[in-house]
Amino acid sequence: MTSIDHDIDPNLDPTKPKQPDKSLGELFSDLSGEFTDLMRTQIELAKTELKDEAKKSGRIAGMFGAAAFAGYLAAVLIAFAAAWGLAEVMPEGWAFLIVGAVFAVVAYILYARARDQARKTQFMPKDTVEEVKEDVQWARQKLS
Repeated sequence: MTSIDHDIDPNLDPTKPKQPDKSLGELFSDLSGEFTDLMRTQIELAKTELKDEAKKSGRIAGMFGAAAFAGYLAAVLIAFAAAWGLAEVMPEGWAFLIVGAVFAVVAYILYARARDQARKTQFMPKDTVEEVKEDVQWARQKLS
Protein backbone atom coordinates (compact mmCIF):
# COMPACT_ATOMS: atom_id res chain seq x y z
CA MET A 1 0.00 0.00 0.00
CA THR A 2 1.51 3.35 -1.01
CA SER A 3 1.10 6.63 0.85
CA ILE A 4 -1.57 7.65 -1.66
CA ASP A 5 -3.56 4.43 -1.25
CA HIS A 6 -4.31 4.98 2.42
CA ASP A 7 -5.81 8.44 1.75
CA ILE A 8 -8.37 7.13 -0.76
CA ASP A 9 -11.71 5.88 0.52
CA PRO A 10 -12.18 2.37 -0.93
CA ASN A 11 -15.97 2.91 -0.97
CA LEU A 12 -15.71 5.84 -3.42
CA ASP A 13 -16.31 5.11 -7.08
CA PRO A 14 -14.16 7.46 -9.20
CA THR A 15 -16.67 7.26 -12.03
CA LYS A 16 -19.49 8.75 -9.92
CA PRO A 17 -19.75 12.35 -8.72
CA LYS A 18 -18.93 13.00 -5.07
CA GLN A 19 -21.89 15.32 -4.58
CA PRO A 20 -24.51 14.41 -7.19
CA ASP A 21 -27.25 16.45 -5.52
CA LYS A 22 -25.45 19.78 -6.04
CA SER A 23 -25.76 21.91 -9.14
CA LEU A 24 -22.76 23.08 -11.14
CA GLY A 25 -23.25 26.59 -9.74
CA GLU A 26 -23.19 25.27 -6.16
CA LEU A 27 -20.08 23.24 -6.88
CA PHE A 28 -18.31 26.32 -8.32
CA SER A 29 -19.48 28.32 -5.31
CA ASP A 30 -18.01 25.69 -2.98
CA LEU A 31 -14.80 25.66 -5.02
CA SER A 32 -14.59 29.45 -4.84
CA GLY A 33 -15.10 29.38 -1.06
CA GLU A 34 -12.48 26.68 -0.58
CA PHE A 35 -10.04 28.58 -2.80
CA THR A 36 -10.66 31.75 -0.78
CA ASP A 37 -10.03 29.84 2.45
CA LEU A 38 -6.84 28.39 0.99
CA MET A 39 -5.61 31.85 -0.04
CA ARG A 40 -6.47 33.27 3.39
CA THR A 41 -4.51 30.46 5.04
CA GLN A 42 -1.54 31.01 2.73
CA ILE A 43 -1.57 34.74 3.47
CA GLU A 44 -1.62 34.08 7.22
CA LEU A 45 1.29 31.66 6.83
CA ALA A 46 3.22 34.27 4.84
CA LYS A 47 2.51 36.90 7.52
CA THR A 48 3.77 34.59 10.24
CA GLU A 49 6.93 33.78 8.29
CA LEU A 50 7.53 37.49 7.59
CA LYS A 51 7.11 38.35 11.28
CA ASP A 52 9.64 35.68 12.23
CA GLU A 53 12.08 36.92 9.60
CA ALA A 54 11.56 40.52 10.74
CA LYS A 55 12.40 39.53 14.32
CA LYS A 56 15.55 37.77 13.14
CA SER A 57 16.48 40.75 10.99
CA GLY A 58 16.00 43.08 13.96
CA ARG A 59 18.34 40.99 16.10
CA ILE A 60 20.90 40.91 13.29
CA ALA A 61 20.63 44.68 12.81
CA GLY A 62 21.21 45.13 16.54
CA MET A 63 24.33 42.99 16.36
CA PHE A 64 25.63 45.00 13.38
CA GLY A 65 24.91 48.20 15.31
CA ALA A 66 26.84 46.93 18.31
CA ALA A 67 29.72 45.85 16.07
CA ALA A 68 29.77 49.28 14.40
CA PHE A 69 29.83 51.03 17.78
CA ALA A 70 32.64 48.77 19.01
CA GLY A 71 34.56 49.44 15.79
CA TYR A 72 34.07 53.18 16.22
CA LEU A 73 35.40 53.01 19.78
CA ALA A 74 38.37 50.95 18.58
CA ALA A 75 39.15 53.51 15.86
CA VAL A 76 39.02 56.38 18.37
CA LEU A 77 41.29 54.56 20.81
CA ILE A 78 43.74 53.59 18.06
CA ALA A 79 43.79 57.20 16.85
CA PHE A 80 44.60 58.46 20.35
CA ALA A 81 47.25 55.78 20.81
CA ALA A 82 48.84 56.68 17.47
CA ALA A 83 48.79 60.40 18.30
CA TRP A 84 50.32 59.86 21.72
CA GLY A 85 52.88 57.51 20.19
CA LEU A 86 53.85 60.23 17.70
CA ALA A 87 53.90 62.75 20.54
CA GLU A 88 56.96 60.91 21.89
CA VAL A 89 58.98 62.05 18.84
CA MET A 90 57.32 65.42 18.02
CA PRO A 91 55.12 68.05 19.66
CA GLU A 92 51.65 66.77 20.66
CA GLY A 93 49.81 69.27 18.47
CA TRP A 94 51.58 68.07 15.32
CA ALA A 95 51.10 64.41 16.30
CA PHE A 96 47.33 64.83 16.68
CA LEU A 97 47.17 66.91 13.48
CA ILE A 98 48.93 64.15 11.50
CA VAL A 99 46.64 61.41 12.85
CA GLY A 100 43.59 63.60 12.21
CA ALA A 101 44.75 64.27 8.64
CA VAL A 102 45.19 60.52 8.01
CA PHE A 103 41.63 59.89 9.24
CA ALA A 104 40.35 62.78 7.06
CA VAL A 105 41.98 61.27 3.97
CA VAL A 106 40.53 57.84 4.75
CA ALA A 107 37.10 59.42 5.31
CA TYR A 108 37.28 61.29 2.00
CA ILE A 109 38.28 58.14 0.09
CA LEU A 110 35.39 56.18 1.64
CA TYR A 111 32.99 59.07 0.92
CA ALA A 112 34.10 59.31 -2.72
CA ARG A 113 33.70 55.57 -3.27
CA ALA A 114 30.25 55.58 -1.64
CA ARG A 115 29.19 58.61 -3.75
CA ASP A 116 30.32 56.86 -6.95
CA GLN A 117 28.45 53.68 -5.99
CA ALA A 118 25.32 55.71 -5.17
CA ARG A 119 25.44 57.37 -8.58
CA LYS A 120 25.62 53.96 -10.27
CA THR A 121 22.77 52.53 -8.22
CA GLN A 122 19.34 52.34 -9.81
CA PHE A 123 16.75 52.93 -7.11
CA MET A 124 13.88 52.16 -9.47
CA PRO A 125 13.29 48.45 -10.08
CA LYS A 126 14.15 48.64 -13.78
CA ASP A 127 12.90 45.16 -14.74
CA THR A 128 9.61 45.61 -12.90
CA VAL A 129 9.01 49.02 -14.50
CA GLU A 130 9.63 47.51 -17.93
CA GLU A 131 7.22 44.64 -17.22
CA VAL A 132 4.52 47.04 -16.03
CA LYS A 133 4.97 49.15 -19.18
CA GLU A 134 4.63 46.02 -21.31
CA ASP A 135 1.51 44.97 -19.38
CA VAL A 136 -0.07 48.40 -19.87
CA GLN A 137 0.75 48.30 -23.57
CA TRP A 138 -0.73 44.81 -23.89
CA ALA A 139 -3.89 45.89 -22.03
CA ARG A 140 -4.28 48.94 -24.31
CA GLN A 141 -3.98 46.71 -27.39
CA LYS A 142 -6.62 44.32 -26.03
CA LEU A 143 -9.02 47.16 -25.21
CA SER A 144 -8.69 48.88 -28.58
